[in-house]
Amino acid sequence: MNYTYYDYLELPPGAPQQRVEAAYVALLERFGYGSTDAGQDTRGLVRMIEAAYEVLSNPVTRDEYDATLAKEAAMADAELKASLDQLGTPGERRIQHPPASLQNAVSAIAA
Repeated sequence: MNYTYYDYLELPPGAPQQRVEAAYVALLERFGYGSTDAGQDTRGLVRMIEAAYEVLSNPVTRDEYDATLAKEAAMADAELKASLDQLGTPGERRIQHPPASLQNAVSAIAA
């Protein structure tokens, strides 16, 4: 799964600027010392939180980032649509048989 800068700041896309700043401060307080109470190393996470804040706190870079996310989402939707179109309509879809290796494995278990 790919995480967005919004995910790192635990915010929904389109969150107001005040929430971006509040989330950043709260997350730095929670992870800013580089480890959790359980001793987990959080330095990489803190770097991602800082990178997310750097982009999302600036209206210009945030607009560019949001445009990139929208473009990626549109491309993913187009790929999914193309895949579904290749399958055809539900009435046209054919049942695909499992590969022989799977059939052999099932037969061996059943025996």
